[in-house]
Parts: sequence; C-alpha cells; structure tokens
Amino acid sequence: MYVCGPTVYSKAHVGHAMSAVVFDVIRRYLEHRGHTVTHVMNYTDVEDKILLRARELGVDPRQLAEGYIQEYDTHLRELHVLPASRTPRASQEIPSILEMIQKLVDRGAAYPVDGDVYFRVATDPEYGKLSGRKPEEMRAGARIEVDERKENPADFALWKAAKPGEPSWPSPWGPGRPGWHIECSAMILRHLGEQIDIHGGGNDLIFPHHENEIAQSETYTGKPFARFWIHNGMLQFSDEKMSKSLGNVVTVEDFLQRHEGDALRLLVLNSGYRKPLTFSEEAVAQAEAGVERLRSAIRAKGRDGVVASLEADGEISRAVMGARRGFEGAMDDDFNTPTALRHLFGLARAIQKGQEGGAAKPSIQEGAKTLRELVELLGIRGESAKQLDVGEVLETTAALLTLIEKTWQNLVPQANEGALKKGLEAELDRVARSAANSTNAAGVLLMGFVAISNLTEAEFQEELKREAGSFRSNPHVLRGAIQEFARRVGETKGQLKNRRIDADEAGPLIDGLLQARGALRKLGEFETADEIRRELERGNILVEDGVDGTQWRAS
Repeated sequence: MYVCGPTVYSKAHVGHAMSAVVFDVIRRYLEHRGHTVTHVMNYTDVEDKILLRARELGVDPRQLAEGYIQEYDTHLRELHVLPASRTPRASQEIPSILEMIQKLVDRGAAYPVDGDVYFRVATDPEYGKLSGRKPEEMRAGARIEVDERKENPADFALWKAAKPGEPSWPSPWGPGRPGWHIECSAMILRHLGEQIDIHGGGNDLIFPHHENEIAQSETYTGKPFARFWIHNGMLQFSDEKMSKSLGNVVTVEDFLQRHEGDALRLLVLNSGYRKPLTFSEEAVAQAEAGVERLRSAIRAKGRDGVVASLEADGEISRAVMGARRGFEGAMDDDFNTPTALRHLFGLARAIQKGQEGGAAKPSIQEGAKTLRELVELLGIRGESAKQLDVGEVLETTAALLTLIEKTWQNLVPQANEGALKKGLEAELDRVARSAANSTNAAGVLLMGFVAISNLTEAEFQEELKREAGSFRSNPHVLRGAIQEFARRVGETKGQLKNRRIDADEAGPLIDGLLQARGALRKLGEFETADEIRRELERGNILVEDGVDGTQWRAS
C-alpha cells in the first residue's frame, strides 16, 4: 500500500491528519484480517512550494523540509498512527527518478526542452481513465501548467531545469530537479515493485497527480499500476476545503494542544473515509464525548457479591457476538467505519445496562475486553491518551509522597500488637513485593525517585528490588528516599517543565499514589486519602471511587 504523504513546506494541518488516520485504520484492519501490509508513505521534500517558502524565510530548503518532516513524525505518533514500513523522500530517490525518465525518453514517451523533460500524454491512449477526463477536453491553466514549449497543454514535467539558488542534481539534460508526479512513481517502483495492491491519498490528488502517475508508470512497465485506488474526502470549514493555500487551516499542533488525538480519529471515522468532513469545535466536542463513552464501558469491571441475572448475562453475551459480527461485516464493506462504530456504541450501552441489571462480573469483563479489542482495531486507545506536564506530575508526586510519608511515620509509633500493626505491616510487605516483582511498580512509593534516575531497565529493576528490601525491613527508610526525591524534583523541574508525556506514561506514579491512598483508607486515614485525591485532581488527574474499585483518568 502506497499513500501520498505531505509536501513539507509548512506545518501539517488536520486535513493531513485525516488522511493519515484513514489509511492507518485500513492498514490495521487488513492486518487483523491476516494480510501482511507493506505500507509506504512518502515525503515530498523537493517541490516548488518548499522552494518558495524557503526563499520567504531565508532558510535552506532542505533544512526547512527536514524540520517539518520531524515535526510530522512526532504528530503521527501523538495521533497513534502506526509507523509506515518505509518513508522515502524525493531527495533520496534521484537515481531511480533519472533512470525512469531516461527510459521514457528512449521510448518516445517523453521529450526534453531546454533542460526540462515532459511526458508526452499522446503516447498513452488511456490517459484520463482514473479521473474520467479526456486530454482533448483539458486546457492549460486548469490544474495544467502553462508552457508554450509543450507539444500538448496536458503534457507534464518529469524534470525541471535548475534555477539560481535552487537545489539541483546533475542529469543527462542538465542540472535540475524532479517534477512532482515522477517522484511517487519512482518511489513505488523502487520500494514496492512494478505493481501494487493499493494506492491511496486525498481525492484532490486524483487529477492531475494520480492520473499522471498512472500514465508514466504504466508506460514505463507495460503493466497495470495499482489494483485499487482509495481516496479520502477533504476536511472542510463550512463548504470550503481546508488548505494551506486558502489560509483556513487548523494545524495538528494547535489541535493536539487543545484536544486528544483520539477525538480527531473518532470524528474522521464517524464520517466515512470517502465523504467530506466539516470541521467544527462542536463536532470535536461530540467526538470527545464519544471516546469517553467507549472508555467508560471498557473500564467496567463488574461487581463482586452480586447475584447474577441470567437474563442480563445473556443480553451481554448476545451483544458481544453481535458487535463482533456487525463490526467485521461493516469493515469488510469498503471499510464502513460509521456502521462499525454504531456496533461498538451498542456494545458499550449493553455493558452499562448489564452493570445496572446485575450481570455477572465475568460477563461484564468479557464485554469490556471485546469492546477494547474492537475499539483498538480502529486505533482508538482504550485508555486516555491525554498528555500531562512532566514537571507538574513530578512536583505533585513529591508533595504527596511527603504527605503520605508523614502520615505513615505517625502511624508506626502508634502500632501495637493489635490490628493496626498487623495491617500496617501487611500493607508495607505488599507494596515491597510489588516493587520487587513488577516493572510497573504499581503502589511503590519509591517509583518517582527511581523514574528520574536515568537508569537502564536492568538497573531500574535492580534498584527496585534493593529499595524494596530495605523498605520491607525498615519502614523509616522511606523518609530519606522521599526527601531525596523531592530534592531531585526541585533540581529538574525547570528542565522538565512543558515536556509533555501521555497520561499512561505517568501511570506507574499515579497508580502508586492511589495504591498508597487505598492502604491509608484501610488503616482509617481518610483525611489524608481525601487530600491525595484533591491534590491529584488539581494536577488534572480525576480519581473515581466506585463499587468496581478506584480508577483514574486525565481530565
């Protein structure tokens, strides 16, 4: 599968993200169905818009393009888009491009003019078969480059002669650079071969870009180019396409500063990949609410001690089977994500109804497990991926560790041979065992201290085991560890400020604080436990106590 990537002359906007999400979901589902997908997405880093932008900014065009490539890579990770198998760049494909152009010239399908080389459209009797346009109906200026030197207005550039100050490469026709259309054909030929299964991109690329790719590629190989063409619709403001050239863009960076990436994913998938999608804050808010409804059902664990209702169990069992069957049926039908999502929301409602109707805990958990599996097949994370400020997380952790330590140390002298001492020792021992045996270190109050220590994974494990042993034998060792942690947070807070991490990356710290909070509640220290909750909520961590236990999520 080859997907046309962005031309990297400016910040990526949410229209680019829409295309990335669409083909990410297609890839995920094909792999779910047992296919091995080689996914190639290119970066166009040699193009007129890049050169113009670089001149405006007074920077090297290669550096400009490289900066935006790195930024886009980061955004794709934040949007939970799987990395492409290969991400070739036009500037790295020059030998393949020159070889292809030379063969087209040798066959009479292309001709040089003053250092430029043009494809001769008249040599392809099927030109226009993708877009439905006929060459004789095409006129210069309507998405066709005007140049009196061309034999036919529809002929398009394969190679452009160098201009002063522009990057160029030597060629048989003089120094120059590739035209836009030949770049993709050469990259496909090199990385995927003469024929591919799927070629994708936005529907604004059907003509002239994809039409020209077909012409030059099939003329070069003598074989059909792509088995399937998949084009996503455009993201719009009102009735106008979102476009850098029109200036009506919302950048991916701006969106992710205000919203979670999965909200954009649900917004796109609710529409269907072929259709245009109107972007609005109201639509985004609805998508955010939808993501949370799915996650709320995924978090359901069922209740202990409930007398199971056979009727409620049966309803969930039928909902699980129906959701899976309906989901796969919809996705098999041209990746019909709106219908697939309706089945997922139906399962989410069944889980919530089962909770209220007395379904057995295993039934609830099976429903939640199936829902998570299907939701994540669409690339929507089953848990919040909202981001937190590292400095703030660590500062909150240091403050709470100090609070917990003071409470804990006050309890130790009061302990006697009665229940309090036994309860305290049991909690300390449980926490210590968790530290020794778990990379997650859930409930380990020393987690934050270790987390900022620049340790390797092996050293991390060893440190946990060592500290846990000390902690088990002498609870008072906690005081020094927490003081050291607080000191180091103070030293590093400035460096870490504004560094963002996914909420689940902070999970071990937060889980540790909540497990300690649970221990304190068992020991009757409800005031301290409530203060921990309030402090976490001030740090944008919502704590939810329920019959299924304590859960948290980023607000």
